[in-house]
Amino acid sequence: MYFSKKLDQFKGVRHCFFSRNNGFSKGKYKGLNCGRGSKDNQKTIQKNLRYVAKKMNVKKNNLILMHQTHSNRAIEIKKTNLKTKKYSDAIFTKLRGYALGVVTADCVPILIYDKKNKVIGCIHAGWRGAFSGVIKNTVSKIKKLSSNNDIHASIGPCIGKTNYEVDLSFFKKFIKKSKRYKQYFSYKSPKKKLFNLRKFVADQLLELKVRIDHVNHDTFKEKDNFFSFRRSVILKENDYGRCISAISLI
Repeated sequence: MYFSKKLDQFKGVRHCFFSRNNGFSKGKYKGLNCGRGSKDNQKTIQKNLRYVAKKMNVKKNNLILMHQTHSNRAIEIKKTNLKTKKYSDAIFTKLRGYALGVVTADCVPILIYDKKNKVIGCIHAGWRGAFSGVIKNTVSKIKKLSSNNDIHASIGPCIGKTNYEVDLSFFKKFIKKSKRYKQYFSYKSPKKKLFNLRKFVADQLLELKVRIDHVNHDTFKEKDNFFSFRRSVILKENDYGRCISAISLI
C-alpha cells in the first residue's frame, strides 16, 4: 500500500495506491489482483475487492469501478447512475460513502481531489487515453461543477521511462500531433525510443493548474509489488493481474 504525501494532508479524503501484496489470488495473479477483466477466478477477484472496500471503509457495493477502454471519457458518479456500467477511463463524484477505483498494470493511475468543492476522482491514463485527452476532459468537468477550485492530484505507480520501449511509428504519432512531444522520448536504438509516460501525464496536469505529487514506482521493474502488462508479454504469459488505486470522501 502506497500513499500520497499531498493527499495525506487532507482530512476530508481517504486514498490508497494498493500494491499486489496481500489478497487471495494464486499463480501469475498472486496477491491482490483486482482486474475483473483478467482470467483469474472471478470469486477470488471479488474477495480481493472486498478486502479493498474494507480498507477504504466502504461497503463492497460502494466501491465503484469502471469498464476501462483506453478512451478519453469521464463520467460523474451520481445517485442516478450508481448501478449502471461505466464505460469510461475517469470517474468523479461529490457523493460520500463511496470509493472510486481505477485498475492498472503499467498505465498511470491518477487520484484527484478538489479541496474547495469536496470532489474526488480517479483517472486511468494509458498512452491512448492521455494522448486523446482523458486528463483534460476530467479536470474540465470537475471545474464545470464550480468555477472556484483547488484541485490536487497524485500520480501513482506506472511503467518507468527506462522500461517503456516504443517503435518509431509510436514516436511519429506523437510528433505529428505536436513537435514539443519530443521531450518525452529518449534514444534507445536506431529503431527504438524510450517513452516517459509519467512526465507526459504530469505535464498535462500542470498545464491545467492542478497541483501534483508523485508516488514514484516502476510497475515493470518492481515485480514483487506490482502487476505489469509489458512484463507479462515478455514472459510470454497469456494474461496478467491489475493493481487498484482508490479514493473516497470521509
